Amino acid sequence: MWTSVEIGIDLGTANLLIYSKDKGIILNEPSVVAINTDTNEVLAVGVEAKNMIGKTPANVIAVRPLRDGVIADFNTTSSMLKAIMKKVSKKLGLSLRKPSVVVGTHSGSTSVERRAIVDAVSSCGVKNVHLIEEPVAAAIGVGLPVDEPIASVIVDIGGGTTEVAIISFGGVVTSNTIRIGGDKFDDLIIQHVRKSYNLLIGQRTAEQIKIELGYAPIEHEEITMEVRGRDLVNGLPKTITLHSSEIQKAIRESLLQLLLGIRLTLENCPPELSGDIVDQGITLTGGGALLNGIQEWLSSEISVPVHIASNPLESVAIGTGRSLKYINKLPKASIS
Repeated sequence: MWTSVEIGIDLGTANLLIYSKDKGIILNEPSVVAINTDTNEVLAVGVEAKNMIGKTPANVIAVRPLRDGVIADFNTTSSMLKAIMKKVSKKLGLSLRKPSVVVGTHSGSTSVERRAIVDAVSSCGVKNVHLIEEPVAAAIGVGLPVDEPIASVIVDIGGGTTEVAIISFGGVVTSNTIRIGGDKFDDLIIQHVRKSYNLLIGQRTAEQIKIELGYAPIEHEEITMEVRGRDLVNGLPKTITLHSSEIQKAIRESLLQLLLGIRLTLENCPPELSGDIVDQGITLTGGGALLNGIQEWLSSEISVPVHIASNPLESVAIGTGRSLKYINKLPKASIS
């Protein structure tokens, strides 16, 4: 007798993660697909495709089919999911069994966006698809008491969007989706380098700069990094030295908007739950939680404890996989 296979998918703008209840995280790859435009054939997905960004011939493009946490290109997303599910079925030996899948969606998503996710995942030949709101999944993944009447605040800083949600008794009490995430920081760094140094750098270089030199608005010891790109004046390769203080300045405005979104969500919190937030604090998840100094900066700005999830990049994926045991306990609004 086969037991049913349950997997959770975090369909992120930057990364796609798959969690199996028996093996934990079985796949963590960038949400990138390389396509031959002449034949529409998928040449690579994940890490292989990401390594091709900006380095392909004219008839091959490396694209990210998800933008701001939603499906921007349905056909490419379906192709990417099919290729990824092939990898997963090899790892899990799914040739004879169809899995039950839970996918995280952000809390502000429309019924059209949700339908697109269900259709894309269903096209991979799965048994059934459930959707769960990402903040609830992140809270389950972090191990917060989601099914109790206690306020848990999740700030999930992803690639395309940041979700701020107050969760109590298995559902989202109030939430805010801010269209700011890791990608926005990368874009701001590209603009800054272009404006200040007449140098053109790619997305991958910008991401590397963000990881090494990106700081929240706090005092810190200055660090530098050498960066290579193309000189916009003479078109030749050029190397410059960047400082962490200028990158901090470049992303500051977006971080302040993020702070405003967190404040607005806390202001809409019912008074009964505000006391819990003072005790429990806020939990940061998503790749943006790894930005240097963000925990220190947020706790000084909003005067409540701020914790970073032990594994911020994987929280949503772990939560989607574990949420199947909560399905009967959580309100229908959280899982559909």
